[in-house]
Amino acid sequence: MRCTRCNGLMVVDDLIDMRESYHPMWMRGWRCVVCGNVVDPLILRHRMIQAAGTLRLLKVEAPPPLYFRPARASA
Repeated sequence: MRCTRCNGLMVVDDLIDMRESYHPMWMRGWRCVVCGNVVDPLILRHRMIQAAGTLRLLKVEAPPPLYFRPARASA
């Protein structure tokens, strides 16, 4: 696997989260040996959700034909 930040080598790493719960939570993830970027399954899931939302926002719809547009009232 390649790092998304620096294109460096990612290695498997055991991660521990001590802040988010009362007991330590262990998780397996990837860490870049060059820049230290960490990716775990939760980060990947959030990135996929963000990418899906961005694609929906970027979808451009064609404007309706001119004869279907409502006429503006002039004052």
